[in-house]
Amino acid sequence: MLKVDGLRAGYGAINILWDLSFEVHEGEVVAILGSNGAGKTTMVRAITGMVRPSAGSVSFNGEDLAKKSSRYILDKGIVQVPEGRQIFTEMTVLENLEMGAFSKSTKAAFTKNLETAYRRFPKLKERAKQAAGTLSGGEQQMLAVARALIGMPKLLILDEPSLGLAPNIVDDILDVASSMARNDGIAVLLVEQDITKALACADRGYVIENGRIALQGSAHELSTNEHVKKAYLGI
Repeated sequence: MLKVDGLRAGYGAINILWDLSFEVHEGEVVAILGSNGAGKTTMVRAITGMVRPSAGSVSFNGEDLAKKSSRYILDKGIVQVPEGRQIFTEMTVLENLEMGAFSKSTKAAFTKNLETAYRRFPKLKERAKQAAGTLSGGEQQMLAVARALIGMPKLLILDEPSLGLAPNIVDDILDVASSMARNDGIAVLLVEQDITKALACADRGYVIENGRIALQGSAHELSTNEHVKKAYLGI
């Protein structure tokens, strides 16, 4: 579904990513792991059209999107839940969810998709008329994920979903991500610093260090890798 091949990208004369290559298949959760500053955010921006790659390709269902606009990429079905959630705090929960219906097809399916979002996150239905800024951090993250689901993603990018949240809330959100991949065929690209949480959810993973893929393998292989255990898990 998503194939990143030889990707190089950065800002001005500063290159951040060096020949990055990885794949995400339909119905699987793939974790992109690494510490702060490893290049994960630049990678997400390159995939979603916010940063123009200097080399390499970003193919989605066989089409190279590396030179396409963010709106074009969104219309193709790549939807991101951004780091820090970026909800509209003064708008209600329902109004935020309505913002997820950005195209004719998603607008037409809004009622059905809204009910699906409410089933996954029942607290959002209880707070539908409440200002989003009054929600807890965990509820705001639920709202950000639900808003993305309203957009009917084929590939869902979760950018640092654990940031600032209690472990049980993170587990709930990652359980929803796993369920979407397993039951609905949605591909999930999970970008995370919390390697333990990410590998508990993912099928496969890639570790980025200094803008390069340093390791790759199944979730089990990475969780038992001596370098990962020592550098990231502290064991």
